[in-house]
Amino acid sequence: MSETLNRQNLMTEGGFRKKILFFAGPIFIGQLFQQLYNTADSLIVGQFLGKEALAAVSSTGSLTYLLIGFFMGFSTGAGIVIARWIGAEDEQRASKAVHTAVAMGLMFSVILSVAGVLFCPVFLKWMGSPEDVLPLSSLYLRVYFGGSTGLIMYNTFVGILQASGDSKHPLIYLIISSITNVILDIFFIGVLKFGVEGAAIATVISQFLSMFLVLARLRKTEGATKIELRKISLDPGNFKQIVRYGLPTALQACVIDLSNILIQSYINSFGKLAMAGIGAYSKVEGFAFLPTNAFSMAMSTYVSQNMGAKKYDRVKAGIRFGILSAISMVALIGLTIYLFAPVFIAAFNSDPEVVAYGVARARICAPFYFLLSFSHVTSAIMRGVGKPLAPMIVMLVCWCAVRVAVLMTVGQTYHFIDLTSWLYPITWSMSTIVYLFYLRNIRYDS
Repeated sequence: MSETLNRQNLMTEGGFRKKILFFAGPIFIGQLFQQLYNTADSLIVGQFLGKEALAAVSSTGSLTYLLIGFFMGFSTGAGIVIARWIGAEDEQRASKAVHTAVAMGLMFSVILSVAGVLFCPVFLKWMGSPEDVLPLSSLYLRVYFGGSTGLIMYNTFVGILQASGDSKHPLIYLIISSITNVILDIFFIGVLKFGVEGAAIATVISQFLSMFLVLARLRKTEGATKIELRKISLDPGNFKQIVRYGLPTALQACVIDLSNILIQSYINSFGKLAMAGIGAYSKVEGFAFLPTNAFSMAMSTYVSQNMGAKKYDRVKAGIRFGILSAISMVALIGLTIYLFAPVFIAAFNSDPEVVAYGVARARICAPFYFLLSFSHVTSAIMRGVGKPLAPMIVMLVCWCAVRVAVLMTVGQTYHFIDLTSWLYPITWSMSTIVYLFYLRNIRYDS
C-alpha cells in the first residue's frame, strides 16, 4: 500500500475495540451537534412562530427522509466499495471509486433539487397535510430541496473520508456547521422576522458550508481519497459495485420512509396538535439514533475494510463488540427519554394537548429503542460482509409491509393514534428476530 494512505486510520490493524470506539466516538459527537441544531430549528420555530409553523416544519420530516434517504443509500454503497479497496490495499481502484461516487452525487443533486421544488406540494397533498398547514410546509420544502446539493455532496464527501477510517475531520466540520445553523436560525427568524423559510435558509447555508469544508480537506489530502476535478467520472466497474451495494440500501431507506409517510398521513388526520406533538417527539427520538448511526457507520467501515483484507476472525470479534456497545448506549437513552418525556416535549410547545400527544408516543416507543439499534447496526454489518439484499428484504417485510397492512386493516376500522406508536416496537421486534437468525448462520468467507 502506498504510504500516502494514513495507516493510523486503517481499521485492519491494532486493537479492534479501540478502533471501533475511536471511529464511532467522533461520529456520535458530530451527530449530537447535528441533532441539536435540528432540534434548535424546531425549538425556535415552535417558540417564535407558533404551533402551526411547528406542525408545518415537523410534518415534512418523513418526506425529506424519503427523498434524501434514497440518494444517500448510494453514498453508503460507495463507502463500502471504497473501504473494501482500501482494506485490500488497492489504491488505484479506491481512487476510481472515490471519483465515481462524486460523479453520482452530482447527478443525484440535480435530480433531487428539481423534483423536490416542483413536486413537493403534490407530495404533501398525498400525505393529507391539513389546508391550514400546507402553504407553510410547501414553502419550507421548496427552499430546503432547492439547496439539497449541499446536503447530498456533504454526505458523499464524508462517506469518502469515513471509508478511509477518518471520522475526526467530519466531526470538526459538523460542529462548525451546527453552530452556524443555530446562529442563522436566530438571525433569520428572531431578528429578521422571516417565517418557516428562515429555518430552511439557515439549514441550506450551513449544509453548503460543511460541504465546502469537507471538499477542501479531500482536495488537500494525498492518496486514494484525494479528489481531483479532472478525474470525476463514472468508472464502469466501480459504478456497478456501488449500485450493487447502494441500490438495496437506497430501496431499504425508501420503503421504510414510505411506510413512515403513510403513518404521518394517519397522524395528520388527528389535526395540527397531534402533528406538532408527535413532530416534537420525533426530534427527541432523534437522540436515540445517535449511537445507532455512529456504530452503524463504524461497523460498516470496519467490516468492509477487514473483509477486503480477508481478516475474518477480526470481523467476527468486532461485530460482537459493536452490537453490544450500540444497544447498551441506546437503552440508556431510551430510559432517559421515557422518564423525562414531558419536559422534553414541553420545550418545543407548552400546549397541554401537544405535550400529551408527544409523551404518549415516547412512553410507548422509548423502552424498545435497543431493538431499533440492533436492527440498524446488524443491517450495516450485513452490507459490510457483502450481503446488501438481506437487510433490504428484512426491512421491506418487517418495517414496511407489516406497518402498511396494519394501517390498512386495523387502522381503518379503529381510529386511534396510539396504533401508530405501537407499530414501531412491534416491527422492531420482528426484524430483530430475523437478524438474530442471520447472524448465527452468516458465512464471512463466501
